[in-house]
Amino acid sequence: MLYGLKLVALGAITLLATLLTVIFGLFDSHGRYAYLISRFWSWLILAVGGVSLRVSGLNHIDPRRQYVFMVNHQSNLDIPVLLQILPGFQLRWLAKRELLWVPFLGWAVWAARHIVVDRGDRNDALRSLKKAKERMAAGVSIVIFPEGTRSSDGELLPFKRGGLLLAAKTQTPIVPVTINGSWKILAKGDWRFRRGEIEVTVGIPVSVEDYPGNLRALATRVRDLIAANLDPAEETTERKNYKAAPAVETHSSLKKRAV
Repeated sequence: MLYGLKLVALGAITLLATLLTVIFGLFDSHGRYAYLISRFWSWLILAVGGVSLRVSGLNHIDPRRQYVFMVNHQSNLDIPVLLQILPGFQLRWLAKRELLWVPFLGWAVWAARHIVVDRGDRNDALRSLKKAKERMAAGVSIVIFPEGTRSSDGELLPFKRGGLLLAAKTQTPIVPVTINGSWKILAKGDWRFRRGEIEVTVGIPVSVEDYPGNLRALATRVRDLIAANLDPAEETTERKNYKAAPAVETHSSLKKRAV
């Protein structure tokens, strides 16, 4: 009974926040007011859900400058977690275009002026990168889940190239961020919302200038830094052997995942 009430409360909070986000988004071309609503929503979601946060490494970053935050993706909770731990930043996500068709979530993505990209359309992807560069020039930092999807068990997947290319084109430092424990609280494909603690480690920014024209080496470096802070107690056999997989997703790795 109590759990059912919690789910109802979480749904009501999300619905109200979405409606307010869309309303404010109609009058805010930069999405700044909508973003404030998103931060308040994220605080309520975590508080009602009984989720606590433990954060380290915030001293590595400066809220007065822009970054490309690259984060491992374990759960739908990763977004509210990031909204809470990085309060000094105006964050926008680089998200797949399909999200726009998801009721409520898609509306909020549009209203808050996140950047959407059609992965199957190279021209659209280039336009999205251009839009991201414009947002960053206006003082926005970009958050990217380079794996491109949520991991079902915390395993770190190969990276996609889009975020790396954006950082290289804009000469923006990449901040590796590691999330531990969110997949245990709300796993992919699961509707059960458990109580618990999520640990977030913010790494030292990586200068893209040290990797001129070498996205593969840059991907390997960032991926290694994220993986280094994954909790050994949560490791699966696949995660322990992640280095055997390519750092950047290739056609062959895509084919293997599709089988």
